[in-house]
Amino acid sequence: MGTGSRICAAVLVLAIGAAKAYASATCPDEQTARQVPTNLAECATLEKDVRRPGAFALNVYEEKLNEFLGHMCHRNEKAGWVRDKFVRDTGPWIGTYANGQWSGRYFGTHSPVVIWYSPDMLAWLKANRPESGPAPKNPAPVPDGAMMVKEMYQPPAAACAAVDPLKLKPVKNGAAIMIRDHKASNDGWFWGWYGFGKDSGWKPDWPAASTSPSPNMGFGQYCTNCHASAHDHQTFADLKNINGEPGVPLVFLSQNFFLDPSWEVQSKQIAEAAEPSMNVPAYDKLFLATFRMPGGMPDPKAIMLPPSTYDNVWVKSGKPDASSEYVTSDQCVGCHSAGGTGLQFDMTEPGPNGLLINVSPYGLWRGSPMGLAGRDPVFYAQLASETDTFHPGPGSKEMVQDTCLGCHGILGQRQYGIDTPPKSDGKCSQFPREAVDAKPYKPENPLEHLARYGALARDGISCAACHRMVMGKADTAKFEHAPQNKCVLERQAALNPGFKDFGKTFTGSFLVGAPDKLYGPFTDPKTVPMDHALGNLPEHNANILQSETCGSCHTVHLPIMHPDRTIGHVYEQTTYPEWAFSDYRTGTSPDGALPHGKGSRAQSCQGCHMPNTDAAKKPYRSKIASIQEYTNFPQAEHTSTPKDLDLSARDGFAKHTLVGLNVFLLEMAQQFFETLGIREADPMLTQKGVNPLPTTEDAMLDQALNRTAKISVADVHSAGGSLSARVSVENLSGHKFPSGVGFRRAFVEFDVLDASGSVLWSSGRTNSAGLIVGAGGKPIAGELWWKDDCSARIDPDKRIHQPHYQEIASQDQAQIYQELVSTPPEGPGAKCGANAAPTGQLTTSFLSICTKVKDNRLLPHGFLDLKAREDISRSLGADNDMAEEAGAEGVGNDPDYVRGGGDRLTYRVPLAQLPGKPASVRATLYYQATPPFFLQDRFCTSKSVDTKRLFYVAGNLKLSKPQIQGWKLKVVESAPARVP
Repeated sequence: MGTGSRICAAVLVLAIGAAKAYASATCPDEQTARQVPTNLAECATLEKDVRRPGAFALNVYEEKLNEFLGHMCHRNEKAGWVRDKFVRDTGPWIGTYANGQWSGRYFGTHSPVVIWYSPDMLAWLKANRPESGPAPKNPAPVPDGAMMVKEMYQPPAAACAAVDPLKLKPVKNGAAIMIRDHKASNDGWFWGWYGFGKDSGWKPDWPAASTSPSPNMGFGQYCTNCHASAHDHQTFADLKNINGEPGVPLVFLSQNFFLDPSWEVQSKQIAEAAEPSMNVPAYDKLFLATFRMPGGMPDPKAIMLPPSTYDNVWVKSGKPDASSEYVTSDQCVGCHSAGGTGLQFDMTEPGPNGLLINVSPYGLWRGSPMGLAGRDPVFYAQLASETDTFHPGPGSKEMVQDTCLGCHGILGQRQYGIDTPPKSDGKCSQFPREAVDAKPYKPENPLEHLARYGALARDGISCAACHRMVMGKADTAKFEHAPQNKCVLERQAALNPGFKDFGKTFTGSFLVGAPDKLYGPFTDPKTVPMDHALGNLPEHNANILQSETCGSCHTVHLPIMHPDRTIGHVYEQTTYPEWAFSDYRTGTSPDGALPHGKGSRAQSCQGCHMPNTDAAKKPYRSKIASIQEYTNFPQAEHTSTPKDLDLSARDGFAKHTLVGLNVFLLEMAQQFFETLGIREADPMLTQKGVNPLPTTEDAMLDQALNRTAKISVADVHSAGGSLSARVSVENLSGHKFPSGVGFRRAFVEFDVLDASGSVLWSSGRTNSAGLIVGAGGKPIAGELWWKDDCSARIDPDKRIHQPHYQEIASQDQAQIYQELVSTPPEGPGAKCGANAAPTGQLTTSFLSICTKVKDNRLLPHGFLDLKAREDISRSLGADNDMAEEAGAEGVGNDPDYVRGGGDRLTYRVPLAQLPGKPASVRATLYYQATPPFFLQDRFCTSKSVDTKRLFYVAGNLKLSKPQIQGWKLKVVESAPARVP
């Protein structure tokens, strides 16, 4: 199966995908001798341990289970183990005649099976699911230690039906296992897939391979996407299947008539693919000539983040409480990703090469910047600079790490605060960066005690982060003093002092609801499967459709530290306010209407970043989950009712694309997935699906080209010794462009071309490392902040940068749309915040921002005046500074920055400077997610492993796609305008 997991639902993909009829009527899994245990005493000893999966670390337990199953101890009939009557299908086998040949496809919920049951499992079935007489109204719990081993054989079952089951060995498909341990997890079972023999591809999950394979076994596995549909206790087991019990198993259509011994055997060998060697491409010479890192390129194996195989945190046993407020996304993947059952493929679209594109909530989120936030190499390098250089003082490091990981590693940071006793001063314990590196199971990692929180943090801005959120006065009042929100209230007071209502939630400081509820946009959700799987109930909450759900995190309000003492607060990011002050505002919030109503282009954040209609405004329509329904699946015993299980396709299915324009992060994730610990293959569709990362990147490229900006050239004149042209840029987004973190930038390249298309003059051109260069090919002023060897800043007190231009007449000038900020000045009495004059140095530190030096990022259409912005700010519970800081800075008297919507500037080119005759001009808008000055500041301000990881990934990144060559994303290009 390659990188995909084989447990549970994934197992059956092998059987149903393109299974061919076995050419021989001889059962391919038949052995010459009976496969029974030979050392019953050893089996008895092993059985005592394997019945207690929660009592051991997973790596230890899997070795014990390997001994038990490998020696066929589950076939110990003398100890009371029983089996099914014969190999039985779990769905139909359909024969097809094409091109002169017959072939078959299998459509079972599992491959054909023979299940073995432990004595206590048999006793439970007899007591609670009798074949005759009434069953108990409320079945007793399955006893701990009860086991079922589901041996799986190649389809169809008819090939092995006449064979003594004791002569069968599932060497091709292995076995799915269920072992009861109700104290270890909410659903009460240990789940897994086991392969027999060294060629099966099975091995213990820990230590995990660098390719991040899905685990073969464990608690909280996604087998529940089907088993949660059982009426009770997650099992469909029935006495009539068992040898010696009355009744006949269910049967299904099996078109196996064409099987014949004369045909050539065509069985498919299943083996785990060899772990690929790490990709170490040739270094980019200009990158290494521009940037420095002590020691040069690091050893790639020394900088790897833990594989995502370890990211497995499930709901604890019993009714969920605050200790299970947050779980990893693998608890959701089985149902809310496409293809999890192996039979239904809702939430997919046709893709290239006959593969499917996973457009499910999980499938699109996983490859988005939100899904990658906990493994983003740029973020961790930034955090290292903050704590190594900008704010290294006692107490500062811990506060900075906790603050920053409260967004990028939100699940881990929050669960750590819930579970960890307060410090001696009574305040919440702060989440340490080292927890992100924690892996489970001794003696592999000394940080084992932090492994649970590391797994949650690496999972990024995950499902539980948004779907537990509560917004609005009414909902927050219910949960304000719940234990899961204790540390959130402390965070609100520290980051947003004096704010109220929605304003208190800035910097991701939102409250969450009950640990047994997950909120979604649809009314009347099916509750039984999620309740069975997680002990959680899905619940409708319309607030999740409000922009404030996004605005809580995308309004970043931070302390101003100088250098390690807080002297005030400032807005690092104002994406939500920019929207709320624009023509795109909806004029509503969870607490009702806002001043000045909705804008003429009203659209929520979700309307753009989570579209629920196609380009023609036709609603997407799909089911929202992939579960074992009642009506649409092969029949099974003891299922819940159709009313509880059958899903309907709904309009308004929102795609969790959640993209901006950070294509470079997506390229890093694709090219260095092992370094970042990312699973490359789709975990549910496996070989049927497209890797989700290219899907996200395609969405970004489409967003850049069609929904970000327009650019045009007009009024081209050649007179008076100069060539002039007017360039107009229109912002199509609902906030500033660029927006988000302040180091993003966009810029205009304006080219004068001769008749052959050769460039005669250019403003804004770059070299292959992404530096904007002037007439001599040297970087223009402000492109680099440090000397080549990182020994010192370049005239830091001068704050060298490109100003905002209304006219450009030199190739050493470029129109760069960006935000630049400065530190507090040295000495006491620093004045910071809105309207403060810049006196410190330019900085990339989020927690050193004193004031703006420049902010000429393109305003959205319909940007409100300051008075109106202040009205809305106060209504949201924030201060007037938010209204001020969301505006522009350093743009002079440019009228384009009054109502917003774009920018117009004139290029005036001296004809005497041109080496040829001009024939046309063109303008191109580019975007840089990580400009050169920002990267250089990372490499010159930290020597950490996190910084070395970014240096390795960035220095070896191949940017071969035409839209992103030279470390810049091409957003849009004008048509050439003829020079008269």
